[in-house]
Amino acid sequence: MTKDFSQYQNIISQFRGRVANASFEAEFNAATEHLAKTEKFLLKMELKRLATPCTRLIDLRGHVDGDCRPYEHDGSVHFLDAIAIKVFEENLGFYGDYTLAVYEAVNNTENNFRVIYQKEKAQLQLAKSQGEIKPLEKNQYPATLYRLGEYHNRREERMNFAVPLLVILDDDTELESTSSDISVHGCKFRLPAVCVLNVGQVVGIRFVGLEQEFQFGFENSFNYEVLQVQEENNQLLVSVKRVDAPADDSFIKFLRGFIQGNKRRYKINLDNTINALQARSMEQFVLPKSNELPVFVEENQGQLVPRYVLTSGNNQPSYQYWQDEKHQVTLHCLINKDRIERLQKKRLLENSLLVYSFIHYNQGKSYFYSADEEQLKDDKDFMKRFLGFAAARDSFAITELSFFELDASRAYSPFTLSDSLTKKDEYLNLPPSQEVFGILGKLPYIVVANNITDERLVEDYRLISYEGIDINQLKNFGHKRLSKPYPVDELGINYRNQRQEPRFNYKTPVIIESEGVSWQGISHDFSVSGLMIELDKPAVLKKGDIVHLSFPKLQKITSTFDLKSLPYETVCINKKKTIINLRVYVEQHQHIGRSFFKLLIEKNRDKLTADEYAMIVPGLSKALRNVYSHSLNISSLVVQTSGSRYKIEAIACSAENNELLSLMRRLSDRQQYYNLYPLLSNLQATNIMNNSLKKMQTGDEPITEILYVAINHDVEMVEKAVMTKLASELKSTDDRKTFIRDALKAGSFYCVQVKLSRADEPDMDYLNPELSYIGSYAIHRGKQIEQEIWSVAGVIQLLDITHEAMIRYNFVPEGVHSSTLL
Repeated sequence: MTKDFSQYQNIISQFRGRVANASFEAEFNAATEHLAKTEKFLLKMELKRLATPCTRLIDLRGHVDGDCRPYEHDGSVHFLDAIAIKVFEENLGFYGDYTLAVYEAVNNTENNFRVIYQKEKAQLQLAKSQGEIKPLEKNQYPATLYRLGEYHNRREERMNFAVPLLVILDDDTELESTSSDISVHGCKFRLPAVCVLNVGQVVGIRFVGLEQEFQFGFENSFNYEVLQVQEENNQLLVSVKRVDAPADDSFIKFLRGFIQGNKRRYKINLDNTINALQARSMEQFVLPKSNELPVFVEENQGQLVPRYVLTSGNNQPSYQYWQDEKHQVTLHCLINKDRIERLQKKRLLENSLLVYSFIHYNQGKSYFYSADEEQLKDDKDFMKRFLGFAAARDSFAITELSFFELDASRAYSPFTLSDSLTKKDEYLNLPPSQEVFGILGKLPYIVVANNITDERLVEDYRLISYEGIDINQLKNFGHKRLSKPYPVDELGINYRNQRQEPRFNYKTPVIIESEGVSWQGISHDFSVSGLMIELDKPAVLKKGDIVHLSFPKLQKITSTFDLKSLPYETVCINKKKTIINLRVYVEQHQHIGRSFFKLLIEKNRDKLTADEYAMIVPGLSKALRNVYSHSLNISSLVVQTSGSRYKIEAIACSAENNELLSLMRRLSDRQQYYNLYPLLSNLQATNIMNNSLKKMQTGDEPITEILYVAINHDVEMVEKAVMTKLASELKSTDDRKTFIRDALKAGSFYCVQVKLSRADEPDMDYLNPELSYIGSYAIHRGKQIEQEIWSVAGVIQLLDITHEAMIRYNFVPEGVHSSTLL
C-alpha cells in the first residue's frame, strides 16, 4: 500500500523543490534525525518523486466547480480554472519546473468534484458510524464504461506468473519485486508507489526466482526499458521490454519454451483480449442502432463537401430528410465550408452547433432553408421570429452537428490474439487496402448530424410568435438548387452482409394492391427475392404488410409467367411512405416472381447494371465504421436480460469527456464506476422503457423520451440532490421553465434525450476468434462472456440537449400554452 505522508506534511513543505540543492542531504538529515531509518528513506523517495518532471496535460473541464480556460505553459496547453491556475503558479515557484508535485496539487484543489465528493463520503461514513443517519434506499446504479475503438494487439502471449525479481536502478539501488506476468521479451512487476520510474528509463532485472530453472552464468541480469507506469491499488504497475538482446540469446529461448510448456498451468494473461472483446461486442450492438448520421467530408478543388454517409435503420429518417423530390442528396445545405469553419471554432470549447431548418414545397419542388445558432445569434429579434416561422412548418427540424478530424490510422481494428489467428480469422480481419487508404486521404473531416426533432420540443417552438418577420432577410437562409448535385455515397453500418443476393438497377412500372386499394409506381432495383419501388403517391402501408404486385410492362414480354397479383411482404418503408422495400412472400407453392427474376438475371446478366452499392470499394464501409467508432462521443446504455428482468450495467462510447458522464462518475461511490441514478431513478421512465422493450422488434423505430434532470450541489445525499422528471410529467411550458430556473439556482440542469432500440443479434463469426481464444485458456470465463453477449436486448442512446433547451426556453414566452393558439 502507498505510504501515508500526511503526518510529515510540514517536512515535505519545508523541502519542496530543494532536492537538487547541494545542502539538501545535510539539512534533510538534521530535520529527520528523530525518524527511523526506513521512514527517512521513504520520505526522501517521496520528495524525489514529487520533484520528478511531468509532461501530463491537465484538463479540468467538468471536474471542478469553476469555469476552465486554456492555460499555456512551456508550449503545452492545459485547461484550468482560476483556482487551479493560482495553485499551478504557486507550486511552480517552489519547484521551478512542472513536476509531479505541481500536477498533483492542481488535481487536488478544494473545488475539485472528486475532492469534494471524497470529503462528503468521509463525512457520511462518519455519520453512519455514529448512528446519525439510517441506511438509505437504493441510490447507486453502478455501470462500467466500455471505450469503443481502442483494441491494442499484443505481439506475444503473456503468461500469468509470479516470480521474485530484483530491479536494479542506475545508482545500483536494488528493489525487490514480484512479476505479475511475463512474455518472451517483456514482463510486468509491482513496486511501492513511492518509487520513481520514468517511461524510457532502462533498468536491470535479475530473475532470482528462475535461477533453479535456468543457468544464468556470469550474465545474471538483463536490461529492460520501461514502457508504462500505472498507479493501481496504491502500487506502481510497471511494464518493461527487453533491450539489447542478441539474436541467439539463450534466456529468450528458455522463456519461449518455458511459457509454451506452462501456459495452461499458469494461464495466459487474457485481460487485453477480454477487454477488447467486451468493447467490440458493445460496439457491434451500439453502432447499428446509432441515431446520429456520420457524414464524411471530402476536400474537392478547395470545396468541402459531403462525400460518404454511414446509415442505419435509426438514422435513415435523418438521411432522407436531406433529399429533394428527385431523391438527390442535399446534405451540402446542412454541411458547407462556412458551417464547418464555425464547427472548428466551437470545437475548441467542445460545443456542438445547432441548425434549424425547414423545407418549402412549391410546384413539386423542394427548397431547403437552414440557419445555425451562430448565424442567428447577433440578431435576437430575427432569431426569435425565424424559430417561430420555421416551427410552424411540418418540415421543421433541429439538427445538432459535431465535428471531428479524420484519423486514417484508426481505419484498422485488429484482433488482439498475439498472432494466433487461423487463415479464416485472418480473412475476417484484413487491414484496409491501399485503395481504401487513398480514399481516406481525401476525407479530412467527419461531421456527425443528430436530428433531435421531437414533437414535445416543436410544441414549445410553435408558441414563439413570428409576426412581422422580414421575408427578405429570411430569403438569405434559402439554399440554391444545384443543377448537378454533389455525389454522396451511402454505406450501411452493419456487421453482417445483409444482402444475400446481388441487386440490379432496373426501372419498370409496378402496380401495388392491398385491401382493395392500389398504387402505381416504378421499380428502382431488384434481386431474385425482392425489389425496391418508388410510388407516385404515399401509401398507407407499414412494415409486415402483405401486398400484391403486378408488372404490366414485363408481362408483355413473357407468356410463360403470370406476373399479376404476386404476394410480397413489406420489409421497409420510408417516412414519406413513397419508397418501399419488398421481399417475396411464399405461402404453399413456388413464388412465380422469384422464378421469373432468376431467369431474367441468368439470361441478361451482361446487360443488367449492378446496384451502385455493390460497386463501392470493398472494405471502405468497414474502414469508415472503424473511424467513426473512435468519434462516438454520445453515450449508449446497453440493456441486458437478467432472468425475467432487464438490467443496465454497461455504458459504451469512445470518450469519457462529456459532461453527463462526468456527472455520473462524481455521483458514484465506487472508483471506475458510473452511477446511473439521474437516468434510472425515475420509475415512470424506467417502466416505459421496460414495457416498450418487451414489445419491440429489431426493425422498429426507436422509442424517444426526454428527461429533465436537476442537481442540487448543496445537498449531500444523492437521492435528495438529484431530481429527474419526464417531459410528460412537466405538463406545461411554464412548468418546464420553472423546473429549469429552480435547478440552475440550486446547482446544475441537464436535458437528456433518450432513444431506446431493440438490439440485433450479434454476429458471432466476427466475435468468435477472440472468444475462442479466451475459451481455450479460461473456459468458464469464455462461457460467461458469451452469455453476456447473448443477453443484450436493447440499446439506449443518450443525447445531452441541454444547450438546445436553454435556447428554446429563452424565447418561449411566459404563460402561453399551445391550446391558446388553436
